[in-house]
Amino acid sequence: MPRRKPTSTTQLFTESDALKPLAERIRPRTLDEIVGQTRLLGPGKPLRRAIEAGHVHSMVLWGPPGCGKTTLALLLAKYADAEFRAISAVLTGLADVRAALAEAEVNFAQDRRSVLFVDEVHRFNKAQQDAFLPHIEKGIILFVGATTENPSFELNSALLSRCRVHVMDAVPADAIVDALKRALGDSKRGLGALGLSVGAEALALIAQAADGDVRRALTLLEIAADVAKDGLIDETTLAQVLADRTRRFDKGGEQFYDQISALHKSVRSSDVDAALYWCMRMLDGGVDPAYLARRLTRMAIEDIGLADPRALQFALEAWDTFERLGSPEGELALAEAAMYLAIAAKSNAAYAAFGEVRSVIHDTGTLDVPLHLRNAPTKLMKGLGYGRDYQYDHNIEGGIALDQQCLPDVLAGREFYAPTERGLEAKIREKLQSIRSARAAVLKKKGEGA
Repeated sequence: MPRRKPTSTTQLFTESDALKPLAERIRPRTLDEIVGQTRLLGPGKPLRRAIEAGHVHSMVLWGPPGCGKTTLALLLAKYADAEFRAISAVLTGLADVRAALAEAEVNFAQDRRSVLFVDEVHRFNKAQQDAFLPHIEKGIILFVGATTENPSFELNSALLSRCRVHVMDAVPADAIVDALKRALGDSKRGLGALGLSVGAEALALIAQAADGDVRRALTLLEIAADVAKDGLIDETTLAQVLADRTRRFDKGGEQFYDQISALHKSVRSSDVDAALYWCMRMLDGGVDPAYLARRLTRMAIEDIGLADPRALQFALEAWDTFERLGSPEGELALAEAAMYLAIAAKSNAAYAAFGEVRSVIHDTGTLDVPLHLRNAPTKLMKGLGYGRDYQYDHNIEGGIALDQQCLPDVLAGREFYAPTERGLEAKIREKLQSIRSARAAVLKKKGEGA
């Protein structure tokens, strides 16, 4: 198929008019201008070699906002001499998808390649995603989907099987500084003609506030340039511009689950500093405090259990305290709960026993209650042996009827709970071993007597 430099793609990389935002005007025009993606696009990397050779393939670009997904899609079309068409899953429906595909079919019939860029592709439903499949298979389109969500959760397996997933990273602060410097030094597309005075510390503050998002950093720089007095972007200017910055956090997406996972595992690892950090990161990002309180309570049950029963009470009281005080005062109670849970002795013995018993019940079905443990409120039941030979433990010397079987017959002697030697469970373990040893001895003696 002959390759032709498309007019539409070329236009995307000419000088932009002054009405466009800085992030759009200064958008990279070559792979070398993309910052922070060395792992994927550095010299000699497989994807870069393929792009530069024009041998591009359908792909899904997975990464946080502002990491360069749209820019890379544009460059794919440029290097492949292909027509570029972009649609957004937020703004378009199936009719728009079909129109874009019909346009690609016309191009294909005229020996022209088409790159179809689908932003926020994870927002398309199954039917919309399936519409791309035959066109990808026939080579009518080079499909490029962009998503901030984990593709394995959000995209159809059929679509994933036809695309290569490339993971793009959040852009590090030093790379963002490089992008800011390029914008400041470019007189045609950037801010070079304004004669701005910006120190290294100010650039570092903007890069840090951008939180891995180059587009956000450029927007902050542009705002700072607009409000700067006499072209000086100093601490006073940045205090105004950066006053309302927030960290990246998706209340229902990948980062949400990554961060709650990090919190849970930090508590489990008894890393109090990490537990406090992730707890505050989630609160800072706007997590529902009630959700956080529920998860802290779950940690107390699952990972601490009977090693420190106070942990459950601490978590519940922190939850109640937040309900009474609200935000921000009540957030301290949740943070203290996370710290206490991290410091507390750990044991999943009760959790493991719970799971094992549930599995046994599933496998063994409805086992009969031993006759001597059954309730006998009627003469008929008593006549059938209900409650016969039951030993009332309080009337037994030592307070335990050691030879009394309480499990169903097929499970007699089965041990589910294995307490650890940590925290209060060390004492529970000692007590339990004493009871189990005494019971085994009595049953053995009883068996020998029989």
